[in-house]
Order: sequence, then C-alpha cells, then structure tokens
Amino acid sequence: MNQHAILAVNAGSSSIKFALYPVHHTLVDAADISGVVEGLEPGGAASISLAIRGEKQVFPLFGDAKDEKQKFALALNSLRLLLEQHSQEMTVVAVAHRIVHGGERYAQSVVIDANTMTYLQSLNSLAPLHQPHNLEGVFAFQKAYPDLPQIACFDTGFHANLPLNERTVALPLALRETGIRRYGFHGLSYRYVAGRLAQRSENSQQRVIMAHLGNGASACAMLNGQSIATTMGFSALDGLMMGTRCGALDPGILLHLLQAGWDAKRIEKTLYKESGLLGVSGVSADMRTLRQSNDPQAQAAIDMFVYRVTRESGALAACLNGVDVLAFTGGIGEHDAQLRADVVAGLAYLGFKIDLEKNLAAHGDQIAAIHASDSQQEIWVIPTDEGRIAAMDAAAILAAAGQAM
Repeated sequence: MNQHAILAVNAGSSSIKFALYPVHHTLVDAADISGVVEGLEPGGAASISLAIRGEKQVFPLFGDAKDEKQKFALALNSLRLLLEQHSQEMTVVAVAHRIVHGGERYAQSVVIDANTMTYLQSLNSLAPLHQPHNLEGVFAFQKAYPDLPQIACFDTGFHANLPLNERTVALPLALRETGIRRYGFHGLSYRYVAGRLAQRSENSQQRVIMAHLGNGASACAMLNGQSIATTMGFSALDGLMMGTRCGALDPGILLHLLQAGWDAKRIEKTLYKESGLLGVSGVSADMRTLRQSNDPQAQAAIDMFVYRVTRESGALAACLNGVDVLAFTGGIGEHDAQLRADVVAGLAYLGFKIDLEKNLAAHGDQIAAIHASDSQQEIWVIPTDEGRIAAMDAAAILAAAGQAM
C-alpha cells in the first residue's frame, strides 16, 4: 500500500513553492520532496526545481505555453507529472494552501468551497502581494487535482486571540465594526518555530520574541505559547521594514501624497513594491546583494533594517514585561549571521549575549542555540517550515472527517 502524502503549496505572483509531506494519521514527517516552480511572470522562463532528499534537479516545463495564462496551467501539470514520477510510493490525498489572510471569519484551517473562496477574495486588498496569487493557486490546483480536498491554512490564525488592546485600532466604532483591526501575519511560521522551541527550550512557555526576517518581515511576542503582540497589523505592510515594503509609516504621508495627486494604485505600488530595502538602497531588495555592494546607500538600508528590528523587539519586550528567549527565522534571520549579531548587540541591555562562533556556524540548515554560556537569555536560530504546519492541519482535518490515513 502506498504511503499517503499531503502536498503543501505557497503560490505567489511568479513562483509556487511546494513540498510533499508523508503522513501517518495526523503525524506528518519532514518533506522528502520539495521545490519551487519559477519564472511564471510574463516573459519568464518557467522551470521546476525539485529537491529529493537534498538532491536538487531543474526541469523545464513539459510542453510549450501559447500564452501567459497557459503557462500557469502547464506548470501545474508538469509539477503533477514530476511528482508522480519521483514519488511513486506516495499518494497525494490533499493539497494544503498557505493563505495569507483569513480575515475575521477564519482562524482555523478549512476545506475550501465556493463560499470560502468568495470571502477570501474580498480580502485581496489587505494583502495585494499575496492573497490574490494564493487564491489563483487554489483555482489552479483545483483543476490539476480535481478529486482532492483543497485546504486553506491561514497566516493570520496564530494571532486570532490577540489581547483587545493589541488588536484594536484607534478608529471610530463604525469603522472597526467593518473588520478593521490588527490581524498579524507569518502565523504558520510562528507556529512551527513555537513548536520547535517547545522541544528544545525549557523557557519556551515564558517570554519569547520570534523574528521572521525575510523579504517579508515581522516579529511576534509570545507568552505561554500564545501570540500577545506582533508588528504586522491590518495588512502585511505594517511594522518592520521589508524587502520592498515600507513597514510602519505615518498615515499623514499618505494624506500628503493623495493631496499631491497620487491615486490609490500608485500609492499601493510604492508602498508594497518600491520601498523597504529596495527603496532605501536603490540597489536591491535582497539582503545578500546589499551585503556585497559598495554603495553607501546599500549599507544605509542594512543599518536601517537592523535598527527597525531592534526597535520593534524592544517594544515587544515591553509588552512581555521582559524577555527570556529570542528566536530568528526566515531567509535573513536564518542565514545572515552579521545581522543577528547586530540585533543582539542592540538588545544587550535586556541581558542577551551572543556566542560569536556559534552564531557564525549557524547557517539555517538546522536548529542552533547561539547564546553565550553567560547570557541571561536564550538565542536560537530555527529554520522555519510553514508547509509542514499546513500539512499537519490538513491531516487533522482529514482524520476528523474519517478519512483513513
């Protein structure tokens, strides 16, 4: 009998990240097969990178797309065929989708139906870089795997029970009753990190700050395993400076731009796609590129990113009334040792002290404790796996519905 597996996907504007997770009832193993479909943007050369137990291969799409709309469907069909070829001992039983925004309706993962899709589409403007593409991915996978349940797993879910003062915005009640509140994001990542911390640290239920630092960046304060404060709010724009997003911004700037004649589309493009590391540096949104650049504005962007992470971590520490554990995750958090050292140096007043050798040796390939032996607090690097959390939720839903796993 073939091993059952859940396909976890994260569909973006030009790529689809995926991983195939073996599942036993509700127990989900680490993915043996993972990868990314890239080059789905207009004019892009689409290909599929497949990693099987660490061995990477790149495949072209099977066939030629006549137009850009066909490219997505062709990519999905090519992915399905590749997975069938390379996972002959596994049978996919569900597709679990990372969906950025669940709004007020969805805190828990759900099987997707037409009503679910209609509601989730109404949230597109709250996360325009992610939500529309996540949902396009759902439609595409429904066609590629028409007989499988499609399950939505929400980044906002981890923050669903934020305290009243944290989730409420200081706007009139009539506006707040329309669903305007602080939601928080990166919840699947934070759930994974919290779970790994619980296995490694005796202080995991104490005062914890988790920093998910990548092209999208946020930080979260956790107490007793629950999110109590986070830097992202109503949308995925708030809080930390990011790759191309501005982070927290005086709303008076937006009023100024509107009065100067800017329309909503121009403002949206600037805030989401032209700001952050890219906007400040004028060089790149990629921290690795900035590290290699001699342009003084590249260094200015790095310094600003570090400052904002340090500043917001201090604010979260105040929400927690102190802090016992700091955990780095995300592409930058897992791989940029210098950034981790700089952030920890800025938080030394809280009792953090890094072990420089352990920090340099932590490359994001495995969980690593990087605090010095005489540090008052713990510091961890924890590679995230949002897909595994999505797969776990999907497995639990299938088991609850009585589907044998």
